Amino acid sequence: MTETKYRTCNLCEAMCGLAIEVDGNQVVSIRPDQDDVLSHGHICPKAFALQDVNEDPDRLRLPLRKIDGDWQQVSWAEAYAYTAKRIVDIQQAGGRDALAVYAGNPSVHNTGTLLFAPVFRRLLRTKSNYSATSVDQLTHHLAALMMFGQVNLLPVPDINRTDFWLILGGNPLVSNGSMMTAPNVSGKLRAIQQRGGKVVVIDPRRTETAKKADQHLFITPGTDIWLLLALINLVFTHDAVTLGHLADKINMEQLLAVESAVAHITPAVASRETGIPGAEIEALAAAFLQANTAVCYGRLGVSAAQHGGLCQWAVVVLNLITGNLDAVGGSMFPSAPIDIAARKARQAPFKRWQSRTSGQPEAMGEVPAQTLAEDITTPGTGQIKGLVTICGNPVLSVPNGARLDAAMETLDFMVSVDIYLNETTRHADVILPPATGLEAAHFGFVFHNLAVHNTAKFSSPTIEKDPDAKFDWEIFSDLSVAVAQEQAARNGEDYTPQALPTLEDRLDMMLHASGTDLTIAALKEAPHGVDRGALVPNIGKRLLTDSGQIEVFPAIYAEGLANLAPTAPTADLLLIGRRHLRTNNSWLHNVESMVRGRNTCTAMLHPADAAAHKITDGSLIEVTSRVGSVTLPAEITADIAQGVVSIPHGWGHKKEGIRLRVAQGHAGVSINDLVDDQVFDAVSGSAVINAVPVTVALA
Repeated sequence: MTETKYRTCNLCEAMCGLAIEVDGNQVVSIRPDQDDVLSHGHICPKAFALQDVNEDPDRLRLPLRKIDGDWQQVSWAEAYAYTAKRIVDIQQAGGRDALAVYAGNPSVHNTGTLLFAPVFRRLLRTKSNYSATSVDQLTHHLAALMMFGQVNLLPVPDINRTDFWLILGGNPLVSNGSMMTAPNVSGKLRAIQQRGGKVVVIDPRRTETAKKADQHLFITPGTDIWLLLALINLVFTHDAVTLGHLADKINMEQLLAVESAVAHITPAVASRETGIPGAEIEALAAAFLQANTAVCYGRLGVSAAQHGGLCQWAVVVLNLITGNLDAVGGSMFPSAPIDIAARKARQAPFKRWQSRTSGQPEAMGEVPAQTLAEDITTPGTGQIKGLVTICGNPVLSVPNGARLDAAMETLDFMVSVDIYLNETTRHADVILPPATGLEAAHFGFVFHNLAVHNTAKFSSPTIEKDPDAKFDWEIFSDLSVAVAQEQAARNGEDYTPQALPTLEDRLDMMLHASGTDLTIAALKEAPHGVDRGALVPNIGKRLLTDSGQIEVFPAIYAEGLANLAPTAPTADLLLIGRRHLRTNNSWLHNVESMVRGRNTCTAMLHPADAAAHKITDGSLIEVTSRVGSVTLPAEITADIAQGVVSIPHGWGHKKEGIRLRVAQGHAGVSINDLVDDQVFDAVSGSAVINAVPVTVALA
């Protein structure tokens, strides 16, 4: 007998509601949940891949251990015992920091990993922590920390009510938001236009979002800071600063310092850097100021490019001084059922230590992921000899992935918590595969903190996992016990494991601690979710800065602005990334329905650049940077700015030893084989994965 079960899709940030028809333990169909309180019947093509991932014959279901170079299936007990022994070996021989941990982007999309992996990491007590954060959204968190006092106190665009949406370096129609949980962005964009509003996109590529917007302006990659500073300057010169209800939360000396610091960034100056005519910049500022409500949103093309740290600070400042921070239709702070920004850290989680080789700053307990390769290969105290990877594929997602790929070969031990034998996990000695997707419970509490509308929803497992499989939270709990037992045995101590809470227990405790009357039991009775209302102004009650005010001009940004200088061209072209709706980084490249059709792993070039290099559409070209070269087909299009080349992220499935039958047939190339691991954002230490200098030539 078939029945319909409801859950939230966890493949991206949008949290779309699904209605899934099952027959016993078999999925029959997946369709949108018309009654979902957040997505209201919207889903994207990725949702259908949940069934494909669950049924993928390449997916690992039981532990693998590499013995004499060959993979052998072993029991969970053997896998845990061997892993614990090797972890303790590494740390006893080389110190705690000789063992590193890398967490991939999927960590935040899996509730069990998000809640229980930190317990395991704390047990290791290593400072060698890395994650995808430093190649994605670190600059957002740093601005939140410095300006509001908490890394997760992140404002999001109130696009449900804004009249003017300015988008820099983001493509929300494809990403479904990104640092903004917003299902059906296309519908929300149309709604802005239908109520007489306007959407403007600033991007080196005419993206899917740009094509639906009212206006698109090309910009030279890596120069967004000049545009933002010019817009801020125009607000001051037009005497249009509006602070509204936040006036008593602003340090006016700092505000005057901002005015002075940007006074020389006129539209003419910004035009020389960005390529946008000065008149267009002035018109953009006027339109932003004249709108009843407006919001500026900057995403990956801004946050992970040159001056990304300054850019995210400037985005907040622009929204603040135009009266659009913490205001309806502006940039607002969600009221999530589990508030992850409710507590102030005892010590600001920034620059408490440095990476061991190049001295890059710690942020949020981690050092930049692009330093991992050098920290593995550079001899000396604290040299990394062991590695734990958690649902991540850094060989494809970290700058200079080829260098990291080679470095992993030198490790003494590596364990991966992952469902695939991929480009990264092929280096592991042990792979621990969790039950995932439709088999696992889900509560997207991080993305509730980024949502454009306040809701709450818990998803029970849609189908039962295999009897011998383990949930991710069980793996981290069991592994924590195994390591603690091994540590105690080495020290001649007794160890009695304590009963650990279940996933639902942990969630209930967190709901209670957040002061809500919601419980998991109550949420189970609301399969379509609980509507908790539109965003409301609330920053006045949530600030966690020492001063109790919004820090408009923290010293780190004042110093960065003082050192800002024009960037001299260093190559023929500047490389930027892109993504596609049917893929989520490299996650779904092993799903035939997501990758079939035309090849999307191409190098986009402007017709003038193609002609200058005698390149024709579809011809194989070699793209070369300081750190590497890749060969792929050219795609000639006027949708890319002259002087720019674009390659999508997440491809490069051509390594020996992987078990990805579909992905290998659609291998593509890895853009991160071109991204320079020696280039960092000066303010934050974040990676610079956009505006990478490259040359092109016929292959």
